[in-house]
Amino acid sequence: MRPKHNATTTINYNKGMIIKCPECGHQISDRAPVCPSCGVEIAGKIARCPQCGEIFFNDQAVCPNCHHTNFQRRTAQTAEPVVATLADTEQMSNDEKPKAANQKVQVKQNNEQKKASDNNPPTDNGEKPHKRKGCAVLIASFLCALIICGVCFYYYNEAKTTKENKAYEYAMTSTDLTVMQSFLNTYRDASQAHRDSITARMERLKQIDLDWTNALVSGSKTALLDYLAKYPETAHKNEAKRKIDSIDWRMAVNENTPEGYDIYIKEHEFGEYVEEANDSLKRLKAKIVQEEERSAISGVFRKFFQSINSKDENALMETVSPLMTSFLGKQGATKNDVVTFMNKIYKEDITNMNWHINNDYKIDKKEVGDGEYEYTVQFSARQDIERTDPNKEKQAKYRVKAKVGPDKKITEFNMTQIMD
Repeated sequence: MRPKHNATTTINYNKGMIIKCPECGHQISDRAPVCPSCGVEIAGKIARCPQCGEIFFNDQAVCPNCHHTNFQRRTAQTAEPVVATLADTEQMSNDEKPKAANQKVQVKQNNEQKKASDNNPPTDNGEKPHKRKGCAVLIASFLCALIICGVCFYYYNEAKTTKENKAYEYAMTSTDLTVMQSFLNTYRDASQAHRDSITARMERLKQIDLDWTNALVSGSKTALLDYLAKYPETAHKNEAKRKIDSIDWRMAVNENTPEGYDIYIKEHEFGEYVEEANDSLKRLKAKIVQEEERSAISGVFRKFFQSINSKDENALMETVSPLMTSFLGKQGATKNDVVTFMNKIYKEDITNMNWHINNDYKIDKKEVGDGEYEYTVQFSARQDIERTDPNKEKQAKYRVKAKVGPDKKITEFNMTQIMD
């Protein structure tokens, strides 16, 4: 609908060319101020297309028929409304007066519409500003929604990435294969580097478990030591050490020697069987005469007989206890009894005497206190005698049975001559 004239008019029919109203098609003079049918402004508002002769409003950019460019387009509405005079009205015929009255009413309506049109002038493409404003609001709303969606997506993606990184770190520090497989199942869109690292770690742990199973089944100390050397930080480290401890203990028990128990105790200072090893070692020491014990016992009897050979009373008394259980059948003998024995065997015809101990010791030991032992000793000795009377005995053999106390002093001494 074209804008109507905004003033009350009286139609003045001047002579002019009859045209069709561009708005409603009603025949009207091109000089008529408004169309009496639709009330649209005519005079000064129309143009003829030089291309096809079509009549159209001169504010249109192109001909509505052939679309020829309108070079006479108005840039501003400067035409003044045409006002019909009263005289012109009187000159109208009686038939035209009702039409004029109707035109006044129509013109008034056109004026109101024109005011509204003036408040919202049309744009170049014929759209009203409020339509453009509506489009702008719609575009702005769309942009805001797009921005909000982008921000929400950013934070969602950031939270998802953070969660995935934490799960990755946990899986890489875990030795549980189910934890790592759960990561691969849950984060299928994780970075390829993360998935490759998890997969490689799973394969390594599987190999470690396989090597551990082989070492464990073998029951070999060497295999277990090789496993620990290859995987020093394995989760089976403590279990492997306990297994080695058990193997070494079985070896010590099977050997059942002081040396075997000593080796176990030295290699497993905090081993599971250290207490048992010490007890076993103690029991063995209570039964088995050690080399140092044998040396000390043979030394005390060697000194005993050397002292007799040299008639050294003091040295002789150092080899025996102050109170002996038995000495050559005498109960409760003293050191003086031993010295008396030495002096008694040197007869008047004996010029020299030498005792020789045969290295045929038989020694038994018995625990008599905490770490203290008594030794029962048997051995043979030979007596060589130099005499002034060649007819008397010059050599004799004896079987000696004696006991030595924890202080390595002779506590009991008896001899029996061996007859050839």
